[in-house]
Amino acid sequence: MVRAALLQMTTGIDPGANGKVIVDAVAAARTGGAEMLFTPEMSGLLDRQRDRARSSIRAESEDTVLIQVREAARRHGMWVHIGSLAVQRPDGMLANRAFVVDSSGEIRARYDKMHMFDVDLASGETWRESSAYHPGDEVVTVETPVGRVGLAICYDVRFPALFEALGRARCDVIAIPAAFTVPTGRAHWHLLQRARAVEASAYVLSAAQVGRHQDGRETFGHSIAVDPWGEVILDMGGALDGRGAGLGFVDVDHARIAEVRSQLPSLANRRPVAT
Repeated sequence: MVRAALLQMTTGIDPGANGKVIVDAVAAARTGGAEMLFTPEMSGLLDRQRDRARSSIRAESEDTVLIQVREAARRHGMWVHIGSLAVQRPDGMLANRAFVVDSSGEIRARYDKMHMFDVDLASGETWRESSAYHPGDEVVTVETPVGRVGLAICYDVRFPALFEALGRARCDVIAIPAAFTVPTGRAHWHLLQRARAVEASAYVLSAAQVGRHQDGRETFGHSIAVDPWGEVILDMGGALDGRGAGLGFVDVDHARIAEVRSQLPSLANRRPVAT
């Protein structure tokens, strides 16, 4: 077994403060015996006021949170999956980009969120992610201490084709960091996380944003770990049940992955579907 840690955050509008939370979590995760830390979507900055947010967004090479986390990873000998950061692209658009940083502080993988959250919810919330962010177009996996990790971000969870590809890549773990809204979280969060774990016969580790944020939004929380059989083995709760930011731990058991794939070999039995 290999221990992983999930950081549930209430990210604000100050990247320096958010970076400190992650750096402190790296140390705490190492003390707790974890080999790898997973953080939520938009760990470095969560600000719906885009003019204000843009003043804090930098190119990848200049992102202060990424620099802080790389140094913390090196100092503590810890792998870190930064669920995502908003980074400036050369064309003027932004990317919602995940990073996997190894225990020497080197970046081992990058993934840009493919699916843009463009919705009008019944609650009155309206989101147009595509007006500022450029979608990614590459399926990304990376070898880590917890196994082969497939990368996704939040809204991606609703698009099975990405997870079909990650299943074909024989991922041991799929990371789905998120900043789910409360209405969509109540309706679909647990359902979708469990479905993706079952489809891939893999662990799903999803660190999430939680609670009331400085920019006024409210997120669902419930950072979750699901085993390859679809069983929820960690649920960190949300603001609605009195749970907030914090650190949780889960053991990834590779024997369990092999057992499930032997009992129900859906990956081996898949056939191409004509369209």
